Amino acid sequence: MAVDKSYYMTKEGKEKLTKELEYLKTVRRPEVVERIKIARDFGDLSENSEYDAAKDEQAFVESRISQIEMMIRNSKIIENTEENPNVVSLGKTVVFKELPDGDEEEYIIVGSAEADPFEGKISNDSPIAKSLLGHEVGQEVTVPTPAGEMQVRIVSVR
Repeated sequence: MAVDKSYYMTKEGKEKLTKELEYLKTVRRPEVVERIKIARDFGDLSENSEYDAAKDEQAFVESRISQIEMMIRNSKIIENTEENPNVVSLGKTVVFKELPDGDEEEYIIVGSAEADPFEGKISNDSPIAKSLLGHEVGQEVTVPTPAGEMQVRIVSVR
């Protein structure tokens, strides 16, 4: 039997997934069932594009529900209990500067389930986070990028 993967997330991330699950089960699922029922009334299902579209949407909704249930079931809440507050770890915000004269960048390191680079949240599985995890403020770290490696200095951790 395969071992389920652990999904690291903040308490807020788990709450967001729980709300999405509730919405899918109480709103989207009944809507899709109703669309299927209406499409069936159109007659011949072999050439019924409304029915096909509704069934495709049902498959998507059910798949997402299963995925979220598994992620919640296997979630591990990130808690900042590190002894050293200057060490980069899951759930912390890290600010680093590209060397020698680059801009500062700021990210929150979260589990893959709630990663969203557009919101400044990067996965602990990302190359940047993997490079920074475990390092302290002031340390210089080599980070792999698509264009090659870059040197960064950790400016702050909170």
